[in-house]
Amino acid sequence: MATISRFSRNQINRDNPIFSQIRSTIETNFYRNNVVKVNSIKEAYKLAKNSPGTIVTDMPVYKPEEIGLDEDAKILLSNDGGVTGRTAAARRIIGENNIDSAKYAEIIRDASYNTRYRKMLHAQSFIGLDKDFMVKAHLLIPEGFENILYNWMLNFQYITEEYIRMYKESMKLENEGDIYILSVPDWEDQDNPLGLSIFDPEHNCACILGMKYFGEHKKGTLTLAWGIANRNGYASCHGGLKRYNLNDNNKYTIGVFGLSGSGKSTITHEKHGGKYDIAILHDDAYVISTEDGSSIALEPSYFDKTQDYPLDSEANKYLITVQNCGATIDEDGKCVIVTEDIRNGNGRAIKSKLWADNRVDKVEEPVDAIAWLMKDPTLPPVLKITDPILAAVMGATLATKRSSAEKLADNVDKDALVIECYANPFRTYPLKDDYSKFKELFERRKIDCYIFNTGFFLDKKVPKEVTLNSLELIVEKKAKFKPWGNFSNIEFLEIDGFPVNMEDQNYIHRLNSSIDYRIEFLKSNEYGRDNLPEETLKVLYNMKEELNKK
Repeated sequence: MATISRFSRNQINRDNPIFSQIRSTIETNFYRNNVVKVNSIKEAYKLAKNSPGTIVTDMPVYKPEEIGLDEDAKILLSNDGGVTGRTAAARRIIGENNIDSAKYAEIIRDASYNTRYRKMLHAQSFIGLDKDFMVKAHLLIPEGFENILYNWMLNFQYITEEYIRMYKESMKLENEGDIYILSVPDWEDQDNPLGLSIFDPEHNCACILGMKYFGEHKKGTLTLAWGIANRNGYASCHGGLKRYNLNDNNKYTIGVFGLSGSGKSTITHEKHGGKYDIAILHDDAYVISTEDGSSIALEPSYFDKTQDYPLDSEANKYLITVQNCGATIDEDGKCVIVTEDIRNGNGRAIKSKLWADNRVDKVEEPVDAIAWLMKDPTLPPVLKITDPILAAVMGATLATKRSSAEKLADNVDKDALVIECYANPFRTYPLKDDYSKFKELFERRKIDCYIFNTGFFLDKKVPKEVTLNSLELIVEKKAKFKPWGNFSNIEFLEIDGFPVNMEDQNYIHRLNSSIDYRIEFLKSNEYGRDNLPEETLKVLYNMKEELNKK
């Protein structure tokens, strides 16, 4: 699925659906005479290594030649400043209510004008690692922010002859232009102290202003790629997916969906002590075809937290770059990183594709199961949803808690329960698109649906061992689910230490409140862009009726 980079002259007019005011404002910057193209990952490494403030550690990159770098490449460390997470409050989506396209086009024009005396660096990459879904993306960023550019090229698929050939074999999308992103990380505006990330998703472009955190650039690019996928027959997935290659040529594929910190990477990369032959697609970004159920990874590498990996952890062998971590000198006089979020929250690193020795870029086999990862304390550790409408609704009302990956506004309670539809805060299209696609997967493709509570059940933490052991039972078809109270379409897995007492009226009251929370969320969107069909409210009202049946 190739996007369009060039146009015949008779296509360059206001009737072409690829063009818009915002897109033209952003793309025009790429052709100015102060723009220099960065043509290879080796060139990007050298620029980042020599960028002011970069820490060139004495830690070598593992097998650098296999990821396009020179044999003497070192792990590079860069730090941003006060903000070390994504800032959702700064997002502006063109096409949403009360968003003035002309106003933001003017802001982008001014930001562009003010970079005319600066050298600007232009990088390219592919998003999607199989010819059935590949789009081209461009990033333009000022000199001085080479580490962001290098991380961006590493995170996605930088241009190589192999991927150019693959891209040429992919089907051209008639009304999808390349992705264009303009970034000015040191932009300042007193009316927007948190910065601005302006998206025109229908026209595959974005402008990221005043935001140094690399995650804004990663998720900003994925935001646009997921939008393209949504318009072209794919369900867009913020989660992990793995395939268990079992005996007698049986296979079991499961996707897990959750926010950062929900356990999606832990579950995806878990090898279960070598009990299974496992293939990993990715732990953060992929798409599922609604036509045949196959899945495609969007990124080759991993943008992982460093909080759980002390310096001597084996996983650190696969680091390529590190962001927002400390540095110190070891006993041999070598400069090394300080992880475990000692310096600040949400330390991050890009790990190479080699971290997962069982990595694949496409899973041809249809997905067998989807698990919503939640942190709703009223939910038992493991549930199975047997109704496709309720399965899709529980994804649309996925209840969780915020993580250190986000920079929250001062008035936001980080411990409050929140709903993040399908665990994807980066969706820019109507919610009904995701709802219909996931419902179709559950209904037509007969995919199983589970909920894993990876937070607390009531006042008791659900340890990861409980989640992983339960997953093994599901994969081996040994999980014995029991009816959950009076619910006709929800079952629970009985787990030692986590009794489910449906006679406890205090618990029933809390569970009622949890369902009401979801009902109120759907009702709050009744007349907006994210309105869902009437059946979604109906199935939740039915839940309440069954729960309170005497």
